[in-house]
Amino acid sequence: MTADIVKHSRIRNVTAWCGALIAAGMVGGCATIGLRGHESRIMEVTAYCPCGKCNSYSRGSWKYLKLDVWNRHVNAGSDKGRRYTGKTANGGKLRQTNPGLLSTDSVKRPYMIPFRAACPWLTFARDGTIAADTDYYPFGTKMYVPGYGRGIVEDRGGDIKGPERIDIYFDRHSKTLKWGRQRVKVEIER
Repeated sequence: MTADIVKHSRIRNVTAWCGALIAAGMVGGCATIGLRGHESRIMEVTAYCPCGKCNSYSRGSWKYLKLDVWNRHVNAGSDKGRRYTGKTANGGKLRQTNPGLLSTDSVKRPYMIPFRAACPWLTFARDGTIAADTDYYPFGTKMYVPGYGRGIVEDRGGDIKGPERIDIYFDRHSKTLKWGRQRVKVEIER
Protein backbone atom coordinates (compact mmCIF):
# COMPACT_ATOMS: atom_id res chain seq x y z
CA MET A 1 0.00 0.00 0.00
CA THR A 2 2.75 2.45 0.92
CA ALA A 3 4.62 1.53 -2.26
CA ASP A 4 1.59 2.60 -4.31
CA ILE A 5 1.38 5.92 -2.46
CA VAL A 6 5.10 6.60 -3.04
CA LYS A 7 4.74 5.64 -6.74
CA HIS A 8 1.74 7.97 -7.23
CA SER A 9 3.48 10.80 -5.38
CA ARG A 10 6.54 10.46 -7.68
CA ILE A 11 4.29 10.52 -10.75
CA ARG A 12 2.60 13.70 -9.46
CA ASN A 13 5.98 15.32 -8.80
CA VAL A 14 7.25 14.46 -12.29
CA THR A 15 4.01 15.71 -13.82
CA ALA A 16 4.22 18.96 -11.84
CA TRP A 17 7.85 19.52 -12.93
CA CYS A 18 7.02 18.80 -16.58
CA GLY A 19 4.06 21.19 -16.43
CA ALA A 20 6.22 23.89 -14.84
CA LEU A 21 8.96 23.47 -17.49
CA ILE A 22 6.43 23.61 -20.34
CA ALA A 23 4.78 26.73 -18.87
CA ALA A 24 8.17 28.42 -18.39
CA GLY A 25 9.15 27.56 -21.94
CA MET A 26 5.90 28.95 -23.32
CA VAL A 27 6.18 32.18 -21.33
CA GLY A 28 9.85 32.56 -22.20
CA GLY A 29 9.21 31.80 -25.86
CA CYS A 30 6.32 34.25 -26.08
CA ALA A 31 8.37 36.98 -24.41
CA THR A 32 11.27 36.61 -26.83
CA ILE A 33 9.05 36.40 -29.90
CA GLY A 34 7.49 39.75 -29.01
CA LEU A 35 10.87 41.45 -28.55
CA ARG A 36 12.83 39.98 -31.46
CA GLY A 37 12.46 41.47 -34.95
CA HIS A 38 9.34 43.56 -34.45
CA GLU A 39 8.94 46.96 -36.08
CA SER A 40 6.22 49.39 -37.10
CA ARG A 41 6.22 51.37 -40.32
CA ILE A 42 3.75 53.66 -42.07
CA MET A 43 3.14 52.12 -45.48
CA GLU A 44 1.09 52.72 -48.58
CA VAL A 45 -1.25 49.73 -48.75
CA THR A 46 -3.25 48.88 -51.84
CA ALA A 47 -5.46 45.86 -52.52
CA TYR A 48 -5.84 43.26 -55.25
CA CYS A 49 -8.17 40.37 -56.02
CA PRO A 50 -8.14 37.35 -58.39
CA CYS A 51 -9.81 39.26 -61.26
CA GLY A 52 -8.18 40.08 -64.58
CA LYS A 53 -8.11 43.83 -63.87
CA CYS A 54 -6.05 43.41 -60.72
CA ASN A 55 -3.74 40.67 -62.06
CA SER A 56 -3.33 41.75 -65.71
CA TYR A 57 -4.73 38.66 -67.39
CA SER A 58 -7.43 38.08 -69.98
CA ARG A 59 -9.65 35.11 -70.68
CA GLY A 60 -9.47 33.34 -74.02
CA SER A 61 -7.29 34.07 -77.04
CA TRP A 62 -8.09 35.65 -80.38
CA LYS A 63 -6.84 32.47 -82.04
CA TYR A 64 -10.13 30.86 -80.92
CA LEU A 65 -12.19 34.09 -81.20
CA LYS A 66 -12.11 34.44 -77.38
CA LEU A 67 -14.43 31.43 -77.05
CA ASP A 68 -11.91 29.50 -74.93
CA VAL A 69 -12.72 31.49 -71.77
CA TRP A 70 -11.14 28.85 -69.50
CA ASN A 71 -7.68 29.82 -70.82
CA ARG A 72 -6.18 32.80 -69.02
CA HIS A 73 -3.12 34.64 -70.37
CA VAL A 74 -0.95 37.33 -68.78
CA ASN A 75 -1.27 40.74 -70.49
CA ALA A 76 1.67 42.69 -69.08
CA GLY A 77 5.13 42.38 -67.57
CA SER A 78 7.90 39.89 -68.18
CA ASP A 79 5.41 36.99 -68.32
CA LYS A 80 3.26 38.55 -71.06
CA GLY A 81 1.67 35.85 -73.23
CA ARG A 82 2.23 33.05 -70.71
CA ARG A 83 -0.62 31.13 -69.13
CA TYR A 84 -1.92 32.68 -65.89
CA THR A 85 -2.02 30.07 -63.09
CA GLY A 86 -3.57 32.10 -60.27
CA LYS A 87 -0.83 31.12 -57.81
CA THR A 88 1.39 33.40 -55.74
CA ALA A 89 5.00 34.13 -56.66
CA ASN A 90 6.22 31.45 -54.23
CA GLY A 91 3.75 28.89 -55.66
CA GLY A 92 1.11 29.09 -52.93
CA LYS A 93 -2.61 29.75 -53.03
CA LEU A 94 -4.08 33.25 -52.71
CA ARG A 95 -5.92 33.62 -49.36
CA GLN A 96 -7.91 36.37 -47.72
CA THR A 97 -7.40 36.85 -44.01
CA ASN A 98 -9.95 35.33 -41.63
CA PRO A 99 -10.07 36.59 -38.02
CA GLY A 100 -11.61 33.38 -36.62
CA LEU A 101 -14.27 32.82 -33.97
CA LEU A 102 -12.27 33.93 -30.93
CA SER A 103 -11.07 37.37 -32.07
CA THR A 104 -11.58 41.06 -31.47
CA ASP A 105 -13.51 41.11 -34.75
CA SER A 106 -16.17 38.90 -33.13
CA VAL A 107 -16.50 41.53 -30.39
CA LYS A 108 -16.75 44.36 -32.93
CA ARG A 109 -19.17 42.43 -35.17
CA PRO A 110 -21.11 40.00 -32.92
CA TYR A 111 -23.58 39.22 -35.72
CA MET A 112 -20.78 37.15 -37.36
CA ILE A 113 -20.48 34.74 -34.40
CA PRO A 114 -23.29 32.35 -35.49
CA PHE A 115 -21.84 32.13 -39.02
CA ARG A 116 -18.31 31.48 -37.72
CA ALA A 117 -19.59 28.88 -35.25
CA ALA A 118 -21.66 27.07 -37.91
CA CYS A 119 -19.08 27.11 -40.71
CA PRO A 120 -15.91 25.18 -39.85
CA TRP A 121 -13.77 27.11 -42.37
CA LEU A 122 -14.63 30.38 -40.56
CA THR A 123 -13.94 29.10 -37.03
CA PHE A 124 -10.14 29.21 -37.14
CA ALA A 125 -8.00 32.25 -37.82
CA ARG A 126 -6.10 32.34 -41.12
CA ASP A 127 -3.42 34.74 -42.34
CA GLY A 128 -4.02 36.45 -45.67
CA THR A 129 -1.70 36.89 -48.65
CA ILE A 130 0.43 40.02 -48.86
CA ALA A 131 2.43 41.05 -51.90
CA ALA A 132 5.61 43.01 -51.13
CA ASP A 133 9.06 43.78 -52.52
CA THR A 134 11.01 40.65 -51.56
CA ASP A 135 14.28 42.59 -51.53
CA TYR A 136 13.01 44.17 -48.30
CA TYR A 137 10.50 41.59 -47.00
CA PRO A 138 11.35 37.97 -47.88
CA PHE A 139 8.65 35.33 -48.30
CA GLY A 140 7.28 34.30 -44.92
CA THR A 141 7.49 37.74 -43.29
CA LYS A 142 4.43 38.25 -41.09
CA MET A 143 2.61 41.59 -40.96
CA TYR A 144 -0.42 43.05 -39.25
CA VAL A 145 -2.36 45.63 -41.29
CA PRO A 146 -5.04 47.57 -39.34
CA GLY A 147 -8.42 47.16 -41.01
CA TYR A 148 -7.29 43.98 -42.79
CA GLY A 149 -5.71 41.70 -40.19
CA ARG A 150 -2.68 39.41 -40.17
CA GLY A 151 -0.96 38.37 -43.36
CA ILE A 152 2.15 36.68 -44.70
CA VAL A 153 4.31 37.90 -47.58
CA GLU A 154 3.75 35.23 -50.25
CA ASP A 155 3.57 37.27 -53.45
CA ARG A 156 5.24 40.00 -55.48
CA GLY A 157 3.78 42.64 -57.75
CA GLY A 158 5.08 44.61 -60.71
CA ASP A 159 4.33 48.00 -59.14
CA ILE A 160 5.33 47.08 -55.60
CA LYS A 161 8.78 48.54 -55.11
CA GLY A 162 10.48 49.69 -51.94
CA PRO A 163 10.02 49.15 -48.22
CA GLU A 164 6.96 51.41 -47.83
CA ARG A 165 4.61 49.67 -50.28
CA ILE A 166 2.55 46.47 -49.95
CA ASP A 167 -0.51 44.95 -51.62
CA ILE A 168 -3.11 42.94 -49.66
CA TYR A 169 -5.35 40.23 -51.12
CA PHE A 170 -9.17 40.26 -51.03
CA ASP A 171 -11.41 37.59 -52.53
CA ARG A 172 -13.75 40.08 -54.27
CA HIS A 173 -13.16 43.10 -56.50
CA SER A 174 -15.75 45.15 -54.57
CA LYS A 175 -13.69 44.77 -51.36
CA THR A 176 -10.58 45.78 -53.30
CA LEU A 177 -12.27 48.96 -54.54
CA LYS A 178 -13.59 49.71 -51.04
CA TRP A 179 -10.08 49.45 -49.57
CA GLY A 180 -8.55 51.62 -52.30
CA ARG A 181 -5.16 53.11 -51.41
CA GLN A 182 -4.44 53.80 -47.74
CA ARG A 183 -1.48 54.88 -45.65
CA VAL A 184 -1.54 52.87 -42.42
CA LYS A 185 0.88 51.89 -39.64
CA VAL A 186 1.84 48.26 -40.36
CA GLU A 187 3.34 45.96 -37.71
CA ILE A 188 6.13 43.78 -39.15
CA GLU A 189 7.49 40.58 -37.54
CA ARG A 190 10.77 39.34 -38.97
